[in-house]
Amino acid sequence: MTSARELIPVAADRFSHAVHGVPDDRWDAATPCADWSVRDLLNHLVSEHLWAPPLLAGQTVEQVGDRFDGDLLGDDPAAAWDRAMAASLPAFADASDDQEVHLSFGSVPVEEYASQMLVDLTVHCWDLARGAGLTEKLDPGTVEKSLEYARTHTDQYAASGLFAPAVEVSGEDPQDLLLGLLGRDPG
Repeated sequence: MTSARELIPVAADRFSHAVHGVPDDRWDAATPCADWSVRDLLNHLVSEHLWAPPLLAGQTVEQVGDRFDGDLLGDDPAAAWDRAMAASLPAFADASDDQEVHLSFGSVPVEEYASQMLVDLTVHCWDLARGAGLTEKLDPGTVEKSLEYARTHTDQYAASGLFAPAVEVSGEDPQDLLLGLLGRDPG
């Protein structure tokens, strides 16, 4: 079975394609994420992927501090994304399978961190595409792995308040099931 770490480059490539496809007049458009424009959503993902290298190198949240707060996109959002990925992808590739990553709520195995990041990349790719008016079809492999993870962490997602309550979807399409589980209406 493919690991989340192995799928992060696939999800990142799909997300990068969407970022580079955002029309100039859509950066301020709303996304399915409450209170986030397309630009805000991208800033969130850039921040997360700037955090990845120091966290994967063993730093704690406290050591990283606030260096990735605020507007990280500047005048060229796509270039900011590319720079973040140029650091994040090698950090995930170079991580050892047995290392721990220090997060705000405690230390987790690297694969757990990778799973969280994969879910975020996959679902936010759909959010970005929806807000930017792009195609919303996600990579089937990243969807399957993300759905597998999300199903086993439903209670944690609900308790976190980071996602809207689950939305009931009709049918068995894995993408729709993932989106509904994480509070998005795929319709």
